[in-house]
Amino acid sequence: MSIRTFNGIHPKTGERVLIDETAVVIGDVTLADDVSIWPHTAIRGDVQKISVGSQTNIQDGSVLHVTHDSRYEPGGYGLEIGDGVTVGHKVILHGCQVGNHCLIGMGAVVMDGAILEEKVLLGAGSLVGPGKRLQGGHLWLGSPVRKVRPLSDDELAYLDYAAQHYVRLKDRYLAEKS
Repeated sequence: MSIRTFNGIHPKTGERVLIDETAVVIGDVTLADDVSIWPHTAIRGDVQKISVGSQTNIQDGSVLHVTHDSRYEPGGYGLEIGDGVTVGHKVILHGCQVGNHCLIGMGAVVMDGAILEEKVLLGAGSLVGPGKRLQGGHLWLGSPVRKVRPLSDDELAYLDYAAQHYVRLKDRYLAEKS
């Protein structure tokens, strides 16, 4: 694994964190307990902070980045990801906020200043434009994204199941390393 200091700031990790050896985590990044970072993921906290909540998984090939402070983006945008979030393969999260217990489908892109409230199911390949707010408890799809319908009880339960599955899978990987 490649954990790198940038500008004198070293990433911080909680307990029982898995970072695949092909992933890179740079700079002002905080990974809470039971986070898993899967192969070929890049998390670059070089110009703003990135925080990833407990029991969240960032799957293969995803890119997490931020926006610097400038006259074009006063204050810039950090990246905040809540607890129990599943981020699918090849997702791009850039300077946005993702609430607790969301599932971000494969290949989705979430842009600067966007906010995903708690328990959002974002479909694969969706594009969430800058500053867009996605109401929790709903399925969102498309490019650009649109609200489709409220989530069923089974879908709401699946959000937690998916995150817990990855916690168990992470634990199996960590056990093999010992």
